[in-house]
Amino acid sequence: MGNRLTQIATRTGDDGSTGLGDNTRVSKDSLRVHAMGDVDELNSHIGLLLCEDMPGDVRELLIDIQHQLFNLGGELSIPGFELLKAEALLSLDEALQTHNSQLPRLQEFILPAGTRAAAQAHVCRTVARRAERAVVALGQAETVREVPRHYLNRLSDLMFVLSRVLNRFRTDGSVGDDVYWKSERLARSADE
Repeated sequence: MGNRLTQIATRTGDDGSTGLGDNTRVSKDSLRVHAMGDVDELNSHIGLLLCEDMPGDVRELLIDIQHQLFNLGGELSIPGFELLKAEALLSLDEALQTHNSQLPRLQEFILPAGTRAAAQAHVCRTVARRAERAVVALGQAETVREVPRHYLNRLSDLMFVLSRVLNRFRTDGSVGDDVYWKSERLARSADE
């Protein structure tokens, strides 16, 4: 494959527009560019998460997700094009089932906290939700396939589950836990 990026600073965007993959130009404030940017930001946050210690299977999963998000970004950059396959969604469903089945059942809400890796997974979760909202907004204005929206929805769920996995992961063999919300209402009802 040849070099696709021959020049980074083209100055063609100085007018507030950007080029899409089909060589059309749109405003940098368009719904499509917002969706592309949110997906790119999510991929960057996953890259930051990958700097942390984690189980090998979680690392492999996140690396695959980065590639799928790149496919999703490419699909968003070329209106009417399909790069993200339904198999990618199936992979997330399988990962959700596998990792969730190994966790204790939630009895309380948890805070986006704990280990640095778990907290970063929560950041990924919230950025995935924002990216999903951006794709939904784009889909209300233009034709967008369902798979990208479903993928981001499922990915945010998976990042929640992975945050719980990462809160339990310790290299010294000990076991961690989630950080639970201290609800005053629930505390009062427990005392009654």
